[in-house]
Amino acid sequence: MIAKYPPMGWNSWDCYGAAVTEAQVMQNAEYMAKHLKSCGWEYVVVDIQWSSPTAVNHEYEPFAELCMDEYGRLIPAENRFPSAKGGAGFKPLADRIHSLGLKFGIHIMRGMPRQAAHRRLPIEGSDSFCHLAANPNSVCAWNPDMYGLKCETPQAQDYYDSIFRLYAQWGVDFVKCDDIAREYPHCRKEIEVISAACRKSGRDIVLSLSPGPAPLEQAEHLKKWANMWRITDDFWDEWQPLKNMFERAEKWCIHAGPGHWPDADMLPVGALRQCENPEDWTKFTEAEQRTMMSLWTMMRAPLMIGGEMTKNDAFTLSLLTNGEVLEIEKATWSGHPLRTTEEESVWLAPRKDGQGCYAALFNLSGETRRIAVSGGELEREAPMRVRELWSGREEDGLLSIEADIPPHDVALYRIL
Repeated sequence: MIAKYPPMGWNSWDCYGAAVTEAQVMQNAEYMAKHLKSCGWEYVVVDIQWSSPTAVNHEYEPFAELCMDEYGRLIPAENRFPSAKGGAGFKPLADRIHSLGLKFGIHIMRGMPRQAAHRRLPIEGSDSFCHLAANPNSVCAWNPDMYGLKCETPQAQDYYDSIFRLYAQWGVDFVKCDDIAREYPHCRKEIEVISAACRKSGRDIVLSLSPGPAPLEQAEHLKKWANMWRITDDFWDEWQPLKNMFERAEKWCIHAGPGHWPDADMLPVGALRQCENPEDWTKFTEAEQRTMMSLWTMMRAPLMIGGEMTKNDAFTLSLLTNGEVLEIEKATWSGHPLRTTEEESVWLAPRKDGQGCYAALFNLSGETRRIAVSGGELEREAPMRVRELWSGREEDGLLSIEADIPPHDVALYRIL
């Protein structure tokens, strides 16, 4: 099964925007292999506009001249990814990442480069042409690089088949497809065509759809055709969007399961926005970062690190390598809120092996708050033995759990 558990990895967007280079990708891959792989982190994902030779920061360059092969398929810009020279594409980079025991991923926009349609290039593996598949009336509102496709035509399937064959040849393990997850109803068929191409590629590739919010009423369609889909727009290091995520998590958590995972977006931790300011650091407090990691794991969301990992401090590394917290992603099922108010939220996640459960007590207010949950609420009749997973503190013989929790912080318990 593809994505039996929520994927865990790193994505270049939060730290390098559209301008990441091969050297930056590799330094993060090597860091992951050395410090994080043993905890389950494995995907290294190159985000948007890797085919643009002139990208310099988080800003998109409208109508940039993108690097492309003779079949209208985007290829890496060689000035940023030198190993791609001679038509090698991303294969040399993917091979290096695979040699570290990791997996390699890329970002794509839905559709085809408008350059391919304008030049009437042939579609690889087909006797047809790009302009016959392109829909010039379907253009992303925030990045005009691409035309969407006329997905009722065989040429559309031919084109998507051709790019996923290329990705399989490169050794791609993860594709993040953008401008699609929230674009129902007009992208419904395009999702199906992309998914079909991905599954026909001959390689097990995780298919992730962005950006959100994806429509909740399309949950069953998304679960059938994708492995991940965004439930939010781009998520950054501000408290209010994190607090808002509790409502999204409550609605979507029931749809998390093997092969299909609601995606709360990247973890903006550590060194962010490096193109603009190499000294930039997440605005989240340590408490807010614990809250984010606890919520993502309790709802079993994919975990994608957004920061430049080689600059991690001791706290950030400890946040990402707490094995007891990360185990929640694989050991539980049906994580859900017991109650949520403006000031607090309490979540429960039973273990699949029947060996107890996890409880998370979140303080959503701006003041220290005592939060309690009874054994009855947790469906635990006998006295409980608990371990708080962020501090390591243990207690025994409890009939209820209560804690004084600082503002925006969490107490996360393994209950036996």
